[in-house]
Amino acid sequence: MKPRLPPILLASASPRRRSLLRELGVRFTVVRAVRVPEVHSEHLTARELSLVNARRKARAVAARFPGHLVIGADTLVSLGTRLFGKPGSLREARRMLETLSGRTHLVVTGVCLMRLRPYRCRQFAAVTAVSFRKLNRAAINDYLAAVNPLDKAGAYAIQEHGTQLVRSLAGSYSNVIGLPLDPLWRVLAAWNAPGRLLRSRARPRASPSPSSKTLIDS
Repeated sequence: MKPRLPPILLASASPRRRSLLRELGVRFTVVRAVRVPEVHSEHLTARELSLVNARRKARAVAARFPGHLVIGADTLVSLGTRLFGKPGSLREARRMLETLSGRTHLVVTGVCLMRLRPYRCRQFAAVTAVSFRKLNRAAINDYLAAVNPLDKAGAYAIQEHGTQLVRSLAGSYSNVIGLPLDPLWRVLAAWNAPGRLLRSRARPRASPSPSSKTLIDS
């Protein structure tokens, strides 16, 4: 049974997140968070930074639609203490792929669900470990010729020719695309039961998806 929810707004222009949210079978409208520059800070972890930016996006849209349930999300790639957002140029995209080559990095997506009237806010971060193949110059050139990397954290998209880059992953596939569906479904299912997280409730599935390491905040 689908949870009874307020009208849902997705605060993202990403077609990938839009497609993923449709898999949950909930009705929603896309309202882009405009004039919300992303925060960048070397003093915050990938989890902290993704949650800050997800909350800023959700809050910007919720301020315009206080009675709606707004979903904001932000995805980052991290390798050790180094964070990778969207590259600003093809040269930067190439450097990112060269750095990630042959190594295992983390993809972190922060998600914020917010309603201002009456106020309620839940947020969580999901983490997936992604191991890259060893990439030579030709492999990187081929990938950059096939995919536009400039709107993608870490300069790649696992769903777009991802097998050229990725050797394996541990965690949620949908999280790497940009929206971790399993924890999102649990939070939506528990939205009208504050204080409870329905971990056992199954979500509708369009395709198999491994579970992710997920941290839930109030």
